[in-house]
Amino acid sequence: MVSEDPKQGQCDDGPTSRREVSEDPSDSAHPSVSIYPSVSIQPSDSEQPSSLARPSGLTPVCSSGPEDLSVIKVSRRRWAVVLVFSCYSMCNAFQWIQYGSINNIFMAFYGVSSFAIDWLSMCYMLTYIPLLLPVAWLLEKFGLRTVALTGSALNCVGAWVKLGSLEPHLFPVTVLGQVICSVAQVFILGMPSRIASVWFGANEVSTACSLAVFGNQLGIAIGFLVPPVLVPNIEDQDKLAHHISIMFYIIGGVATLLFLLVFIVFKEKPKHPPSRAQSLSYALASTDSSYLGSIIRLFKNLNFVLLLITYGLNAGAFYALSTLLNRMVIMHYPGEEVNAGRIGLTIIIAGMFGAMISGIWLDKSKTYKETTLAVYIMTLVGMVVYTLTLNLEHLWVVFITAGTLGFFMTGYLPLGFEFAVELTYPESEGISSGLLNVSAQVFGIIFTISQGQIIDNYGTRSGNIFLCVFLALGSALTAFIRADLRRQKANKETPDTVSM
Repeated sequence: MVSEDPKQGQCDDGPTSRREVSEDPSDSAHPSVSIYPSVSIQPSDSEQPSSLARPSGLTPVCSSGPEDLSVIKVSRRRWAVVLVFSCYSMCNAFQWIQYGSINNIFMAFYGVSSFAIDWLSMCYMLTYIPLLLPVAWLLEKFGLRTVALTGSALNCVGAWVKLGSLEPHLFPVTVLGQVICSVAQVFILGMPSRIASVWFGANEVSTACSLAVFGNQLGIAIGFLVPPVLVPNIEDQDKLAHHISIMFYIIGGVATLLFLLVFIVFKEKPKHPPSRAQSLSYALASTDSSYLGSIIRLFKNLNFVLLLITYGLNAGAFYALSTLLNRMVIMHYPGEEVNAGRIGLTIIIAGMFGAMISGIWLDKSKTYKETTLAVYIMTLVGMVVYTLTLNLEHLWVVFITAGTLGFFMTGYLPLGFEFAVELTYPESEGISSGLLNVSAQVFGIIFTISQGQIIDNYGTRSGNIFLCVFLALGSALTAFIRADLRRQKANKETPDTVSM
């Protein structure tokens, strides 16, 4: 009998559709999940409502009665949850790039080097690496709601701290505020695939993951567009401080509002699992699961290791390009800070469309390997074209080539998350996504520092060729990943026994 979860008060119970899972295992093309233990999700013929057979020590997550794990439902609240998450992820991403998009203006205001301003972006990458495992533990121990509240609260605090840095000598205060926001980011980046799995049905997960990543990309887009408009390149320090304060007040107010929305809207999980794979995942959830053991299993998975490297190369190249875009554009087009921001906006907006199209396509086709490889190769092609056209002295050409690059480069990001979940099911989505993000942060720091130095010494073309080389390597390695879609197998099968 499935026992009642004491945390049920945090669960949502507003379903929009209901489907009893009642299929004969013999009807499945695959009689069992060959690589992981299986449990029954077939209703019992007895008088009692059906329940999942499970060994002792395994506890389901969020159940209010004996039928919870044997009933597949999706909740109306799922769309509100992913929307609120996307919004506060957007706010945090804006704060990541708000300095880099007007790098030269903040250099002049605070009297620091371009490298110091670059570190305001790179601190996001650096902070993530040591905090991944503690936050992943918190996600598993306390759940989505606690992590969401913590991330949005830190994002809000960091935004208000920056208001104390409106004097040229207060650069350390703005660094402190940015570091707080970077800690908030650790509570955000690993969430998209987890939210998609916990709240959305089998035919919605890729689209939902894309929507969750969509907010982060939109925040970067706004971070490219708005700062050059709100903070003009003027020499009067007092007027410049006034313009900076307007930007900081706006983002502080938005961050506060989003924290309140998270508190009101975010719930731990729906009352019933939205898919068979999630039902199976709940049934196999162990209270004494080992994070070290999970990580060891992930690193023994060759397909995941290859994806870990290739995702890091692609996302790291994106981080470097975003951080250094203002510097590259200004070198070829002096005085075009606003257009530099618009080019960044073009990259992200195009990437958002790419991400949404990719997510919808994956939900329809389930061609994870083929889609990932095609998008990766097109990212390389886009980077090569962008590299060759940046110095042609025609901004409209840069807009087109940068938009094409963005469509594939940022469109790849949610693909990586979803492919990782498929390759590693039923391991925690928080851990697999977190490791992907660690890889991205590590390569992001290396690429940003290296490309920045190459640009300073050899020019923008050499710096972009540097990224092209690693994108070519990533494309080649992606071809070797085997499409072992474990979550899809779990959704198609109806195993009838428990084996340990």
